[in-house]
Amino acid sequence: MLKDLTQGNETKAIISFAIPMIIGNLFQQLYNIADTIIVGQFIGAGALAAVGSSYTLMVFLTSIILGLCMGSGVLFSMFYGAGKIHKLKSSIFTSLWFIGLITAIINIFSLLFIDEILMFMKIPMDIFNDTKEYVQIVFYGIAFTFVYNYFAAVLRSVGNSVVLRIFLIIAAIINIVLDIIFVVPLNMGIAGAAWATIIAQSFSAVAIGIYSFIKIPEIRPQRKHMKFNSEIVKKIANYSILTSIQQSIMNFGILMVQGLVNSFGVSVMAAFAAGVKIDSFAYMPVQDFGNAFSTFIAQNKGAQKLARIWKGISSAVKIITIFCLVISALVIIFAEPLLKIFIKAEEVEIIRIGTQYLYIEASFYCLIGYLFMFYGLYRGFGNVGMSIILTIASLGTRVVLAYALSSIPSIGVIGIWWAIPIGWALADLIGYIKLKRIYNDY
Repeated sequence: MLKDLTQGNETKAIISFAIPMIIGNLFQQLYNIADTIIVGQFIGAGALAAVGSSYTLMVFLTSIILGLCMGSGVLFSMFYGAGKIHKLKSSIFTSLWFIGLITAIINIFSLLFIDEILMFMKIPMDIFNDTKEYVQIVFYGIAFTFVYNYFAAVLRSVGNSVVLRIFLIIAAIINIVLDIIFVVPLNMGIAGAAWATIIAQSFSAVAIGIYSFIKIPEIRPQRKHMKFNSEIVKKIANYSILTSIQQSIMNFGILMVQGLVNSFGVSVMAAFAAGVKIDSFAYMPVQDFGNAFSTFIAQNKGAQKLARIWKGISSAVKIITIFCLVISALVIIFAEPLLKIFIKAEEVEIIRIGTQYLYIEASFYCLIGYLFMFYGLYRGFGNVGMSIILTIASLGTRVVLAYALSSIPSIGVIGIWWAIPIGWALADLIGYIKLKRIYNDY
């Protein structure tokens, strides 16, 4: 089912398009959450720390691919909103090969330099081998990550977000079941969790690829579309490369913070791993909302419906504020029980550190919610450079403050936690000032 976001009530259009994406990605989060829970409860804190660091590394590497897919998706949305189906199909063919080649390069590079990458991340020697084993296996699945995210971007661009939910739910169930089987009765350790993730990812990638080409003729390139149009190549590069840079900068900053966290030892690493999983699950709906909002903006920009865009922005702010206030309250109230899902109850010090982290971050979820909205807004407008500026402001502030504050003995690791919302706030301020100028220009 394709969805035209240029018609009807703005709030209903955005929410109805975003909800299937949110539900689907909640299940996608179960991939890594299942690994974290099972590893933390059945193997131990060291393995939990290894999986947590591995997750940050994988997010950084795949963020390059994700950014390329998201950027191409904006161009697809514009062509679809303007009714230019021929250009849509040509751009799909071109970007598929372009991003596929970059994915292959990333995969080869990451496997060749795995030791150097882990040393850069300051992985403690007592969990170095476990981390390497997990990461090496997960690296084999980078191609599946590309295929899934590429076709997810294609489907979202034409308003089809429902089918993504189905594939992700099935994949999440596969991952959880295999996690339990491989880690508990088969005693495969941390490698079992990695293989469970790879198998689940392969299912979602193959399923969405087959569905896209068989069920949706509007996006299926024909022979006449299978050539490299220089004009389309340039547009794809402009949108996707800049978006990829934005995603890469954002996650490189997170990787730098992870390296700093690792320097504080396994207990802090384990607490951070669990806290980040809770964070990701808590504010992931507003991240998906931002992606859906980007499609709404791009389609209406392609259709030249500017008044509708401004109404959509107003609705988005209200939705994000209400949701984030509720989810912040829930995470703060249930911080300790949530951490005990990932960490054994006897690990008192790890739970104390994790609770401290969640109290600080959860208090400011509205700030990250608005930032995701600004990312989606400027991607939809085609102003990807602004997204890069917001990312540099947010992550640059976070990294600088994290290193500066944590080096003060009286502050220590808590400085890393406070640096995160301060970075969000600065980026939001810049995003608002720019939006106000755009509105005045129109």
